[in-house]
Amino acid sequence: MKNSLLTLFIEIDNYNLTFFVCESDFQNYFKITFKSEVQINRQKDIRISDFNEVYNIIKKNIFIIEKKINFTFKEVVLILENFNPSFISLSGFKKLNGSQVLKENITYILNSLKSCVEEIEKKKKILHIFNSKFNLDNKNIENLPIGLFGDFYSHELSFVLINSNNFKNLNNIFEKCNLSIKKTLLKSFVSGAHISDNNINADTFFQIQINNTNSKVFYFENNSLKFEQDFNFGSEIIIKDISKITSLSTKKVKEILNEIEYKEDYTDDEVIEKKFFDKDNYRKIKKKLICDISLARVEEIFDLIILKNNNLKFYSELSKTIFLQLNKNIGYDYLKSIFDTELNKKGKFELKFLDFIKTDGMMETANKLVHFGWKKEAIPVTRSKKTVIARIFEAIFG
Repeated sequence: MKNSLLTLFIEIDNYNLTFFVCESDFQNYFKITFKSEVQINRQKDIRISDFNEVYNIIKKNIFIIEKKINFTFKEVVLILENFNPSFISLSGFKKLNGSQVLKENITYILNSLKSCVEEIEKKKKILHIFNSKFNLDNKNIENLPIGLFGDFYSHELSFVLINSNNFKNLNNIFEKCNLSIKKTLLKSFVSGAHISDNNINADTFFQIQINNTNSKVFYFENNSLKFEQDFNFGSEIIIKDISKITSLSTKKVKEILNEIEYKEDYTDDEVIEKKFFDKDNYRKIKKKLICDISLARVEEIFDLIILKNNNLKFYSELSKTIFLQLNKNIGYDYLKSIFDTELNKKGKFELKFLDFIKTDGMMETANKLVHFGWKKEAIPVTRSKKTVIARIFEAIFG
């Protein structure tokens, strides 16, 4: 397609590399023209695994891609997941005494706070900076208040960081592949931006993802990524609990959950049907028992992820919306009802179920973030060095 852009994306988590080539223009055209997933040795963490092994895998796959599409890339965009990011929020201030908020005021605050974070976190690399809050004379302002008059202005920035050695290792690998890193995106940021763009008034929310064996929560506030956390449990622990208490195999439990209907008023007479037992000896297992086990475990999951999670205690007072993604492979309708029932009992949050974001949607959002930016992402301004004479004149004349 004439005047279209080809962008190379590589999504990296602990053990996998996924290569994408995306074609787009500046008039809403977007297409994934190539996708390939490569699994690193499951016994190794890509962040600390052998440099040459990872380099050879990336080099080999980029060569295959470039040969296949007859195009040579000079830049790459990275999407990182499970890189143990850390989060810092800081506020800067400016006394105005009735004057206007100037662009220079905001630039100074941004650069000062960025320098402060770099000084405090010398072993970490800043990935994202978000304009989280603007406050003029104790009133929250939705957008940058440049040109408005006031007495006191405060500006909150949220920083997302990763270990600088991890980033240096990645940078060295791609430099060796003759590629520069154009942009590095945290996958949670891409997911949050996608949810915000596709749901009306969704600028502050929690997003919880429950997979088979792991889970994740992140918090988006005023379209800024403020926090994320990973957990080493998923929907499988519900299956295992039911299996342990009923002495049914996990395979049998999954079959039952794929057909059973959740009801709050099961009677003691309602039991699992004989068809699920095949050649096994039939045993009367109450449907209510399975529901009770599921509810107890789901309550514990919500407690660990959000309700009693000290990391989110402050944020849970600010947002009441949860977007929940459930693994669809096991008893989706049943578990959806269980999660909905359990959270409604708490009466604290508004629960919205979210289908797993399709790859095309995620990559289109990532592509927009790279080429058009994000409404709340802050870009520090590098100030040019002044000559000695210029500094003297500035000191004298202000």
